[in-house]
Amino acid sequence: MRVGVIAPFVDGLITSGAFLSDYAGVLEECGVESVWTVEHVVVAETYESRYPYSASGRMAGTPGSVPMPDPLELLAFLAGASSTLRLGTAMIVAPLHSAAVLAKRAATVDRLSGGRVELGLGIGWQREEYAAVGAAFDDRGRRLEECIEAMRALWADHPASYEGKYVSFSRVFSEPPPEGGRVPVILGGHSDPAVERAGRMADGWFPFTITAEEFTAKAEVVRAAAGASGREPGAVEMTAWPGSADPGAERSLPWVRRYVEAGATRLVVHVRIDRPEELPLLRDQLNRYQDEVGSQW
Repeated sequence: MRVGVIAPFVDGLITSGAFLSDYAGVLEECGVESVWTVEHVVVAETYESRYPYSASGRMAGTPGSVPMPDPLELLAFLAGASSTLRLGTAMIVAPLHSAAVLAKRAATVDRLSGGRVELGLGIGWQREEYAAVGAAFDDRGRRLEECIEAMRALWADHPASYEGKYVSFSRVFSEPPPEGGRVPVILGGHSDPAVERAGRMADGWFPFTITAEEFTAKAEVVRAAAGASGREPGAVEMTAWPGSADPGAERSLPWVRRYVEAGATRLVVHVRIDRPEELPLLRDQLNRYQDEVGSQW
């Protein structure tokens, strides 16, 4: 079983280059397959939008208290500090970005890392964030789909053309292309439209705060949507973060097993440390997780 980790969120850790070099080394030493970064360009102090991943509709903690560096910039640093780690985003809010610019950034990190990028994309939820960036909040699902289609054209075709409602270009070059001519696109979300979209057009599916029961049911929808689109039902790789739904069960083998039995081939864990000197604790936590959970399949 492949094991990934969520990048640390603690100020002074994630912003320290020296620590991140040591951090990447420990991940590889412990057999971790991938590291995943998150994105919020900005977080509003007050917001009317409902946070969809908690019953209260509010994010945990105080707005502005969690550092969130640019996900691809952070992965570029980690790429240079590692040799085998796959470098994932979970998730970039795609409609906040120009498709052409995002394609170039992802291709550059992928090329420099030897083809290790996993580009996780979503549509976000905070209208205030869209407003701050100057991006349209409406029709986000279609904007995401056009972003994916346009990026794939830019990565594969030389020159590339694309004509959509929100994105269009004719006979342009985006060089250099990613290592293998494309970057795997991982889609988040577990709403009905998000799950159907993942099955129809993604290389992978990585939902957040989804219970084992929901994951099992939605995984079947992903496979059915893939088949209905002329793809192999197993074409979409599934990643699960069991602890995002129940932090207390993150290392519970019966709980995690249900995600694996539903089709997850990668497990993600949030390993918590607070200070650089706690790096040995990171090693201990990862080794324990690998022994108790990751090695069981």
